[in-house]
Amino acid sequence: MSHIAQIELDDANLPTPTPEIQQERRVALFDLMEQNTFSLPKRDDREVPEGPYNVGLSIREKRLVFHVKTITDRTAAEFHLSLSPFRQVVKDYFQICESYFDAVKTLPPSQIETIDMARRGIHNEGARILQERLDGKADLDSDTARRLFTLICVLHFGG
Repeated sequence: MSHIAQIELDDANLPTPTPEIQQERRVALFDLMEQNTFSLPKRDDREVPEGPYNVGLSIREKRLVFHVKTITDRTAAEFHLSLSPFRQVVKDYFQICESYFDAVKTLPPSQIETIDMARRGIHNEGARILQERLDGKADLDSDTARRLFTLICVLHFGG
């Protein structure tokens, strides 16, 4: 399968993220660039440019927009996804992350681990929703979906 060679977040009109959100973003971007799987399936009889791809992520008019180009800057695809299916899981994810960030300051490791397990579960749910929403539009593995979900959360934070 192909992959994402570069990702760009359009966060120009969003409020400044908290230090914790900034850290989540940095880690997700680093991990995504280290390893990811992303390809565009054939649709009808149209030619699908092969990757690697440069992907732009933004929120426009309350929709999540994936703008996919080849590394030669040829538009390969653009997807507009409703944010509605993500709203509750993003809200839950931010709440559990806040609990986690507070916990690491004061709680013992066993309690931190419990919160972290819940956080991973919600994160997996967000990744699953993303994979479902991209079904037929893009193929990606679960690790790539998890990292993209984190970046969607970063964008959603101000959206």
